[in-house]
Amino acid sequence: MADTVAIQGEAGSFSHAAALETHGDVIRLMPCVTFVELFRAVQGGAATSGVVPIENTLAGSVHENYDLLSAHALHVVAETELRIRHCLIASPRTRLSDVRRVASHPVALAQCRRFFATHPDLVAVPAYDTAGSVRDLMAGTVDAEAAIASKLAAELYGAAVLEEGLEDHAENYTRFLVIARDPASREAANKTSLILSLGNTPGTLYRALGVFAGRGLNLTKIESRPLPGRPWEYLFYLDVVDTGQGIAAALEELRAFTSGIRVLGTYPAR
Repeated sequence: MADTVAIQGEAGSFSHAAALETHGDVIRLMPCVTFVELFRAVQGGAATSGVVPIENTLAGSVHENYDLLSAHALHVVAETELRIRHCLIASPRTRLSDVRRVASHPVALAQCRRFFATHPDLVAVPAYDTAGSVRDLMAGTVDAEAAIASKLAAELYGAAVLEEGLEDHAENYTRFLVIARDPASREAANKTSLILSLGNTPGTLYRALGVFAGRGLNLTKIESRPLPGRPWEYLFYLDVVDTGQGIAAALEELRAFTSGIRVLGTYPAR
């Protein structure tokens, strides 16, 4: 039986991780219009797993997906990263001088600020997806003359590439998380993603971070998001790589003075 992997957007989009494999098994992709739809597809069983972008080296964190991780009872089972190259794409007869409006996903637009700064006559038009904006452009259903997406998207929808390398820096990578209803196998798993609720007590964050430092655990990411219903309090999302000291003891110590801990998943570090 084929696994079904939910992705946000169309084939060729910036949030599409088509390189997933399941040991030779066939994978059926399920495009989702929104990230909310993706999480619901996995949680409801319509998809066995989902691939979501969580951070980009130019645009930063995808905050919506951090919030959706907190709101759904799913597990992070793997991670991967993808080199992102953006192209200015239009119909084959369109010239750059004809372009006034450029459509793409807001995160992709944010990765191309320098391009828009050097082309002040162009207007960025937010769309739900990168490759989807190319599809809509070719179908005549988007109010724009061009789109920003991958070269693959241009090939898939019969469009032309006007310019390549629109991203602000060549080192443009997006990190993706694979989410599923069941946790990953612990074999070779050495990275843990978790959520901490610390309350609003002075020094608590410092003390929490010291727990990891004291055990030689590598804290590779920390992100704070507002705690709904509790103004000026935050949830902290942490990625921790176990360097051999073991994270279980660290979590046990944290439980003694934090108001809540949730392990999102333990999986092999990329």
